[in-house]
Amino acid sequence: MPADFRQQMALHPQYAYFDHAGVAPLTAAAQQAVIDWANDIATHGVTHFQRWRTEVEKTRRLAARLINADREEIAHVHSTTEGINLVAEGFPWKPGDNVVLPQGEFPSNLYPWLMLEARGVEVRRVDMPPHRIDVDRLRAACDANTRILSCSWVGFSHGDRVVLEDLADIAHGVGALLFVDAIQGLGVFPLDVKQTPIDFLAADGHKWLLGPEGAGLFYTRREHLETLRPLGVGWNSVTTAGEFQIDCLNLRKSASRYEGGTFNMVGITGLGASLQALLDFGIENVAAHVHRVTSQIIEELQALGCTVHSRREEPHWSGIVSFDVPGRDPVAVREFATSRQVVLNARNGHVRISPHAYTNQVDIYRLMETIRTC
Repeated sequence: MPADFRQQMALHPQYAYFDHAGVAPLTAAAQQAVIDWANDIATHGVTHFQRWRTEVEKTRRLAARLINADREEIAHVHSTTEGINLVAEGFPWKPGDNVVLPQGEFPSNLYPWLMLEARGVEVRRVDMPPHRIDVDRLRAACDANTRILSCSWVGFSHGDRVVLEDLADIAHGVGALLFVDAIQGLGVFPLDVKQTPIDFLAADGHKWLLGPEGAGLFYTRREHLETLRPLGVGWNSVTTAGEFQIDCLNLRKSASRYEGGTFNMVGITGLGASLQALLDFGIENVAAHVHRVTSQIIEELQALGCTVHSRREEPHWSGIVSFDVPGRDPVAVREFATSRQVVLNARNGHVRISPHAYTNQVDIYRLMETIRTC
């Protein structure tokens, strides 16, 4: 099965790639989609516009299928950051409201909320134990004035995966809404937003979704569409998009109202190609393979005396493994690995690896040889 998905990748065989939590290589299908777009726009200009506009809607449908949402609940965004700001800046805050999030979030899931302090909104950053999310601490921090609980599905540095149903129960229990930064989970784990009642979600496509940078997705539950004040409104936000002589602000009745300007057609098309490849392979199959690979790597790391910090029990394991190599600086480990074409990273003072569905035994052997000899 992993060999099957490796055939979907164009990655040069010189690399053993373990940094999908950073920036992932494109699938071969995404690579070809980008080439096709570039050739077409260079050769024919705008004459085939409708072909590429159709690809935008195809990607929207695939993104909706990925999380079992309605297509009207999906907006194309340029980044996770953009999706977070749609909620942070669009929510109808009042002085005295608060937003709750765990300490240690990626800056994109912190800075937009901190900007709200100037508007009288309290930002409650909840201390967490090392290398994990404690939902009980988040629950204790929420109260009747909490409007948004914001949390990453998978922690970018430690890889702890939170149970989204637990977060939804906490938020909804105090009348708040749940925002999920899903960039480190989508593409690895199945998600059904009809079963898991999250309210908002954002993720760029350049990590586990194996797409280009600058093309991601934003999800808002349909019932919240009128809750947020639309940001970035432009010619494409209205039902009469393309009829430039009409100046009536008649916003679309879908999440596409947030797509105010010109689409990143090449990025969206490339993302769609990778989404199709992942969905055809099966997200459940991705998760199963990533679990096998990370479990094997952890066993071999521990045999070398490495200290592993990422939780491995269900349901908290993820594709991210954070560890220390005895006596070695994590940055030095990364630099040594890079010199051997083994691509990994260092985050928060530890080595971080993040394999994917195409990682094979040759890759693992090269990784372990690198750790053994660094």
